Amino acid sequence: MSSPAKKRKRNTPESALQQTRSIASFFQGQATKKTEEAANSANELTDTAHNTEQTLSDEALARKLQKEWDEEEGSLASTTRDPEPTTISTTETTSITPVTLTEDPKYKAQKKNTLSLQPSAGTEDTVTLSIPLDQSPLTFDAASYAEELQSHWATEGGDATYALLTRAFILVNATTSRIRIVDTLVNLLRILIESDPSSVLPAVWLATNSISPPYIEVELGLGGSSISKALKKVYGLNSQGLKALYDRHGDAGDVAFEAKKKQSFTLARPKPLKIKGVYESLLKTAMSKGQGSQEMKQRIVEKLLQDARGAEESRYIVRTLAQNLRIGAVKTTMLIALARAVIHSKPKGSEFSVHPQQDLARLKKDELSEIYAHAEEIVKASHARHPNYNDLVPCLLNIGASGELLLQCGLQMHIPLRPMLGSITRDLSEMLTKLQGRNFSCEYKYDGQRAQVHCDESGKISIFSRHLEQMTDKYPDLVSIVPQIRGESVSSFILEGEVVAVNRETGELLPFQVLTNRAKKNVEIEDIKINVCLFAFDLMYLNGEPLLDRPFRERRELLRGLFVEIPNQFTWVKSLDATSADSETVLEFFKSATDVKCEGIMVKVLDNTSDPPLINPQIEDIPSSDLTTTESYLKPDENEKTKLTKEKSNRRKPLLSTYEPDKRLDSWLKVKKDYTTSSETLDLVPVAGWHGQGRKARWWSPILLAVRNPDSGSLEAVTKCMSGFTDKFYLSNKDKYAEGSTNLISRPSYVEYPGEPDVWFEPQEVWEMAFADITLSPTYRAAIGLVSEERGLSLRFPRFLKVREDKSVDEASTGDDLAVLWRKQVERSKLEGEPEFSNNGMEV
Repeated sequence: MSSPAKKRKRNTPESALQQTRSIASFFQGQATKKTEEAANSANELTDTAHNTEQTLSDEALARKLQKEWDEEEGSLASTTRDPEPTTISTTETTSITPVTLTEDPKYKAQKKNTLSLQPSAGTEDTVTLSIPLDQSPLTFDAASYAEELQSHWATEGGDATYALLTRAFILVNATTSRIRIVDTLVNLLRILIESDPSSVLPAVWLATNSISPPYIEVELGLGGSSISKALKKVYGLNSQGLKALYDRHGDAGDVAFEAKKKQSFTLARPKPLKIKGVYESLLKTAMSKGQGSQEMKQRIVEKLLQDARGAEESRYIVRTLAQNLRIGAVKTTMLIALARAVIHSKPKGSEFSVHPQQDLARLKKDELSEIYAHAEEIVKASHARHPNYNDLVPCLLNIGASGELLLQCGLQMHIPLRPMLGSITRDLSEMLTKLQGRNFSCEYKYDGQRAQVHCDESGKISIFSRHLEQMTDKYPDLVSIVPQIRGESVSSFILEGEVVAVNRETGELLPFQVLTNRAKKNVEIEDIKINVCLFAFDLMYLNGEPLLDRPFRERRELLRGLFVEIPNQFTWVKSLDATSADSETVLEFFKSATDVKCEGIMVKVLDNTSDPPLINPQIEDIPSSDLTTTESYLKPDENEKTKLTKEKSNRRKPLLSTYEPDKRLDSWLKVKKDYTTSSETLDLVPVAGWHGQGRKARWWSPILLAVRNPDSGSLEAVTKCMSGFTDKFYLSNKDKYAEGSTNLISRPSYVEYPGEPDVWFEPQEVWEMAFADITLSPTYRAAIGLVSEERGLSLRFPRFLKVREDKSVDEASTGDDLAVLWRKQVERSKLEGEPEFSNNGMEV
């Protein structure tokens, strides 16, 4: 939401009288047939209300008007229509105590649609808010709660209310425990599955803070002004009151929460928001186009706020509208929750079997984990191949988390699959060690934009980015050459490559910055000034058949054998097949890649072969998941280390040459020229800051940075940095994270850090950081459990290098990356006799 401070100057100054919204103003124009004097007309009643306002307090006026309505008995009910839920706020007027005005017997005799004052404090759904969704699914009785809620909802149309989703959001936001977050979402989904299956899909969209898959361009199109206007109109705030609340809380949802709490009366009890209704309202907002669309969007926003029952519903409605839910329930968490939910529950009429709760409760922890892991892997694999909840959720509720899911909701034309990713390798020697004894291919890693090209039998073409966004309109020149590159035996395909800016005459590769200067929409071929070439490197689908399970060597042969090369427009990545024994040849290939302005090389396993034994085992070959063994290895007992070395000498991670969507595996390794320097670097996310001291008092310094935890979706703080920044950068960073802007947020539950920075940043950037050493830390939580159960890892002497504009937060370094570098450092220090360091820099 745009900062209210930025809009203050655009607001027309209002007089104190105009800013004050008294109770009487809401009753002007009410249709009545009687007044204090029978001879007066309806207009005279309005004048009386104005005069009364000058002498009576709001509370007294409210009582007076209520008394007049009661005296009218049935006549008022017959002439009053059912209004839109209108609210009365005393935020900007004299503070009064909420008064119950509905106890008179005459009032109870009136019809339900009679306009009457009611305290707004009693509108919360107390039945739903008492459900312990954060219990373990092994003890949570979803069936009984589902039955109770069905009866509760029956009086209001029968659909699941938004209050249930709000309850889950409250519990998720109140904990940093990933187990409890997953349990809460599992129980939420189970209740919906057993009571209102049609609400499961919209609940999933709302909980993941989105309304459509990334490849479908559907945006709410709501500016901060729309939400600000709605908050002022519905909750009786003026510009100054809104700014005061925002300055205090820094979050639009928290502003709505506080404003709703201050409401004392409502003229009509709103009908409860429904999960489906909220989602449909968001879709309607996104679909509103053309003349009058902004007015329609504004009415939808206001209606949602009017119908919110309770301050918490208001908070999460506004956060949803601002597209910043802040509950830490990322994609991976939701997929895990969906998989586990259908293990415990199923809709009526579904044929798949579920595990009885009593049977699951009796299982050992390892046995239960195996059941969960199997279901989770299927659901994650399906979503990686077909990332659309609109297809995944109905299929999952119909057949459960079985292998059939991958057939019914798998790879499909014009629906992008999530790309496979490569693991970072810091130097060529580490890469050769990891792939020892295996055949692999080295490929140039071009400095361009990854692209996924789909072409069906009818000739329809779609191009997607690595983030699954539509790029077809951005590259009409690539679309135009697809008929030429498709061989005669090719009817449909999905291939992957790198789009690189090139000099069409010489074939020279141009930097990525040149490519970013191309227009992104409404591009006409005749207007293109920056030419590109697609360097293809993989084929995932051919003539109606998925190729994901084929070895990379086979996929590559099909790509190069069935498609036609067009110089400087479509070709293959330059490659070299080798083994770990060809170290000199690989080094020369790497140098040739950097000489032509490539980022480095990608190294990919060619065949599915049995894992060969290690000749010279290294510490980095110890699986990071084997926590106990890793910790033991780091202990000073030499006999224990020797024993573990022997045990590990014949144990290798399986490296398959298949294409694994949305996975980062060692069967694909990247070696970039930046990684081969003496100083290691990490790509970290800035998450918080402190007010600077002395010369830096005007800026944020130091700045807290974090690594990703891809399993939990959290960000784990790893270090504070105040080195490497220029004054110009400090200034621009202070402007970006200015106090009062939407880039500053309240403390997020998904950032793991025990301290209290002055401000929290909205995670949205990736910074490349150099450092001297990695140390064990009792403060920072990064990579905790990977090298120590009690301590995380931190960086000594971190130094800012640059903003990684080519990377999103989802591509930042992980705790696993940090742990790998730690192990390398420990091994290197032992070999070189260097001292190890504690978190405060002292030798240990």
